[in-house]
Amino acid sequence: MSNTEDPIRAAVLTVSDRCSRGDAVDTSGPGLCEMLRSRLGAIVVATRCLPDEMDALAACFVEWSRPEARIDLVLSTGGTGLAPRDVTPEAAKRVFEREHSGLMELARLRCMSKTPRTFLSRGVAGTVGRTLILTLPGSGRGSSDNLEALLDILPHAVETLRGEVQDDGRPEAAAVTGKVIRHER
Repeated sequence: MSNTEDPIRAAVLTVSDRCSRGDAVDTSGPGLCEMLRSRLGAIVVATRCLPDEMDALAACFVEWSRPEARIDLVLSTGGTGLAPRDVTPEAAKRVFEREHSGLMELARLRCMSKTPRTFLSRGVAGTVGRTLILTLPGSGRGSSDNLEALLDILPHAVETLRGEVQDDGRPEAAAVTGKVIRHER
């Protein structure tokens, strides 16, 4: 469950040519939505399914990262593999203001014991303004395992992006804005 005072506001983008045409049923996106709600106490404010088209994906990331959207966390599922049309990481990198490679490195390391195929994902993470974007694998298992691997640190990441973290446990710290967040070690 999230440590943040206000629930995390999230959006989930499914990247799939077949699902976007109606030739297949999306299971990864709804699975991520359920995990966000049940495990992080997040509010899922937007979902979308798009084909593997770089411009459309980048435009969606930009739209959901606008300050007026008030979305803290964007998860995409799909398009992170080695297939020629897998362009989700490139679309995300096109719009990132700051890349955060450590998050997906951690997800892959934590998923390694389940399957070495986790390293076939080229998923990336980064920020646009105060929105964190994570690009996860397209399979139901791969996307949920990767999200599971990061659930313990995502609330703190969102708090930090929101500007809520002034102190992370120093007992002598004084609040500047009236708010000090303390985390158990």
